[in-house]
Amino acid sequence: HKYNFVSNDKKSVIFCSFWYRHGQPAQSNVHLKGRDLLTLQNYTADELKYLLWMASDLKQRIKHKGEYLPLMQGKSLAMIFEKRSTRTRLSAETGFALLGGHPSFLTTQDIHLGTNESLTDTARVLSSMTNAILARVYKHNDLDLMVKEATIPIINGLSDLYHPLQILADYLTLQEHYGGLKGLNIAWIGDGNNVLHSIMTSAAKLGMNLCIATPKGFEPDLRITKIAEQYSNECGTKMLLTTDPLEAADSANVLITDTWISMGQEEEKKERLKAFQGYQITMQTAKAAAPNWTFLHCLPRKPEEVDDEVFYSPQSLVFQEAENRKWTIMAVMVSLLTDYSPQLQKPTF
Repeated sequence: HKYNFVSNDKKSVIFCSFWYRHGQPAQSNVHLKGRDLLTLQNYTADELKYLLWMASDLKQRIKHKGEYLPLMQGKSLAMIFEKRSTRTRLSAETGFALLGGHPSFLTTQDIHLGTNESLTDTARVLSSMTNAILARVYKHNDLDLMVKEATIPIINGLSDLYHPLQILADYLTLQEHYGGLKGLNIAWIGDGNNVLHSIMTSAAKLGMNLCIATPKGFEPDLRITKIAEQYSNECGTKMLLTTDPLEAADSANVLITDTWISMGQEEEKKERLKAFQGYQITMQTAKAAAPNWTFLHCLPRKPEEVDDEVFYSPQSLVFQEAENRKWTIMAVMVSLLTDYSPQLQKPTF
């Protein structure tokens, strides 16, 4: 298949195609070098598959074959963190270093982002000293401004609207477990938040159906819902929004939830816990799912979101999912900063 993709970042037109010949490594003319990654909405199906293929390639060659691939040798990564993180920080720091590069961790106390120095000035200075910026911020608009002012790739480590790196890790985990993504039924049970938004802007492109259960007043962003509905119609997949967790879980291959109270929402804790009563994922929820159901959670997890029986069950893929944060962020950095192409056979998606 060939896609014409008009980007709203530094590139204007991207032509994408994949082809595969049995017995030979797959080849691709997808070229992501120099791109930004703010949202999966800006990536075509082939580009998403390419990133997952790259992640599989790096994981196989480095972890399982013990190869050393210094693809980031001589390169540096600026890591701006307005919000704390375990997995995003460790995956980026260890992944970039494993590839031979130098990551620099910067908090708001280190660089006074947007306080003593404007975002514009920060983006321009970091562009002169590093090769890419990974930013974990409160406001997505800050990332948009950085893209406008920077001359190097900007990677969204999390914003109030999207968490694309997490969803790439989720998809790699499902790809490894099921052997493919097309046709999977995903059930999201929880808050209509940034993690869900990233699923909504990408699942249909990869042939997955999505059923979303959120309490009234906690639905996903209406603009993103309209985009997701359009993708679902174009790709021939199903999407359903409901307030009933069991309806969402019906015949689901994948049960997913996330924290109900994100950083910055602590004052809403009492109200949110009341609104989300009945949304805890339990074995009773799983009874409505498909026989081959699995469970995902981006962590950190709280017991009210999912009980121990599900969280520590054989069906739970949360720790494989957490590790895959490393391989997918490595894939993003390699794809945006180098001309390296995967060497292993392309998986079936």
